[in-house]
Amino acid sequence: MTSLAAVVFDFDGVILDSETAEFESHRLIYERCGVALTAGEWCHQIGVWVDGHEERWSSRLAALSDRAPDAPSFKAEQHRLFREIVAREPMRGIRELLDALAAARVPLAIASTSPARWVAPALANLGLSRYFHTIVTADDVRRRKPAPDVYIEAARRLGADPARSVAIEDSGPGIAAATAAGMKTIAIPHWLTESHNLDAATLRVAHAGELTVKLLDELVDSD
Repeated sequence: MTSLAAVVFDFDGVILDSETAEFESHRLIYERCGVALTAGEWCHQIGVWVDGHEERWSSRLAALSDRAPDAPSFKAEQHRLFREIVAREPMRGIRELLDALAAARVPLAIASTSPARWVAPALANLGLSRYFHTIVTADDVRRRKPAPDVYIEAARRLGADPARSVAIEDSGPGIAAATAAGMKTIAIPHWLTESHNLDAATLRVAHAGELTVKLLDELVDSD
């Protein structure tokens, strides 16, 4: 019998490595135009919603290169490259962890800053939709991460006590959001978020394969 009330997963960078494809699709367009785009310039925005995200990067390139495409062309090419690059399988250890949690009958949810039009189809394409009782996205809350709203809403929908729930995140803003919601937090830093301050996480691991139901139980029982 598990002590876990729920486990809530971030999506991008935790379940699917979409972060690499998002960065690389922008970087390649910059490279074609003779401009460098570094991970250091990119990583600070991961985990939060930046209004005008695509327009900001196309406008920046236009200011730096006379070879830059116009904004609609930039957006179309970035989306094409993203679809070409994005991973087709979940991140290391995720499928096995979901199987173990499902076998233990632990309620599961997604809490993402991305819109539902991306998260729901991407989760379905991975064949993982059946594991999750609910998906909470940016469309469902007023404030996005690092505000705790998506995690509070996920716990509400599951009828789960946040204090006995675990959130799994890859970014500083995500850890801040889940902590503010009252959950124990596990950081699995993505290579693009290794520079984020993840000190507030209850536990830090290299990949989901290091996690077990027993370990998560011990985490919520640690107080």
